[in-house]
Amino acid sequence: MTRVKRGNVARKRRNKILKLAKGFRGGQSKLFRTANQRVMKALRNAYRDRRRRKRDFRRLWITRINAASRQQGMSYSKLIGQMKKANIQINRKMLAQMAVLDPETFAKVVEVAGKA
Repeated sequence: MTRVKRGNVARKRRNKILKLAKGFRGGQSKLFRTANQRVMKALRNAYRDRRRRKRDFRRLWITRINAASRQQGMSYSKLIGQMKKANIQINRKMLAQMAVLDPETFAKVVEVAGKA
């Protein structure tokens, strides 16, 4: 059986990993083995955190809406329930933006939802 030399393929594979590891500290961006481990872990974290980011932002929006609606004298869950009854279809991201940037409009939304 003839010997297989992997010069080109192996170099390309290593360089691809080292390119992904750019910006890592110390040997984690220079040495192939450690860089490979770090890159695999970084890609795992990135995959997981793309999903986690959505949860985190939703939690943040809910917290902001809750704080603003309590200033208007209504809890978050009551507000969302009343909005569903009044058929007000504003998503949580927009409600949170309203609560922070335009409190007067948010107060009107709470008022309209409260009448339902």
